[in-house]
Amino acid sequence: MATVIKDDRLTNSQSFLCVGFAGIFSKTFTSPLEVVKILSQVGTFHCKCNFMRSFLLIYEREGLRAFWKGNSVSCLRLFPYSAIHLGTYKTIIHLYMDELGRISQWKAIMTGSLAGAVPFSIGCYIVFINLDKLWQEHHFRFTSLQNFINGCLAAGVAQTLSFPFETIKRKMQAQSPLLPHYGGVDVHFTGMIDCFKQVIKTKGVLSLWSGITANMLKIIPYYGLLFSCFEMCKQFCLYQNGYTVSPLSYKLKPGVDQSLGPHELQEFKRYLRNRQIQAQSSSMGNRWQT
Repeated sequence: MATVIKDDRLTNSQSFLCVGFAGIFSKTFTSPLEVVKILSQVGTFHCKCNFMRSFLLIYEREGLRAFWKGNSVSCLRLFPYSAIHLGTYKTIIHLYMDELGRISQWKAIMTGSLAGAVPFSIGCYIVFINLDKLWQEHHFRFTSLQNFINGCLAAGVAQTLSFPFETIKRKMQAQSPLLPHYGGVDVHFTGMIDCFKQVIKTKGVLSLWSGITANMLKIIPYYGLLFSCFEMCKQFCLYQNGYTVSPLSYKLKPGVDQSLGPHELQEFKRYLRNRQIQAQSSSMGNRWQT
């Protein structure tokens, strides 16, 4: 059983912005890795040398801006996608968890499926929500480094488990009877199951993970930055809403009911201020009468 604590201390717009900004930041930061990975997969001149040498070749021939080609368009797509994807996942997972905030692993998998997640995303979220057992403390107490490590571990495990599906998907997309040599795919098959069988039969089981190293170099830091950046944005919003004492930590502000939503907390503070003003006015009136 995984434990997920429902947190209503952020507004819907704040949650949307936190996830969207985290997605843009991590995508922009890891864009050079994505560019080199794609060029290596496509088969340009860069793939004739090793992965690290490709960075130097791209810089020498196209300049620094080449590492961020297409990044603006990717960010425009990624902002709403990341926010809606994670927001939908959290909404559904809260529907499935019990009154103690627990959810079974099978329900977590079903939640990922309902949110429209691919096998990688499902695995990534499941691993991430179980990492509090590794650190033996709740994720609210994690440092930025711990959040980064958690994101990297979740992405690494999920990518390893789901990569065979990615390999089969690409072969199925590339094969076509209308193209010469069936699109250049190295195996011929009639469906997904048959594709698995033919790949294993002709190239071995390990071929299902062919190209995973280049993918890991991009995916692992991307998700590490995504989760750590999201938690940092969340810390700032919690501080702005009056729940914590600093935007750099989750240290709770004394005397603040953490179960209240942002609007409820503001109403409660307004009520306390009005009572204090009324008490001061009453005290001054009594002194004036005496």
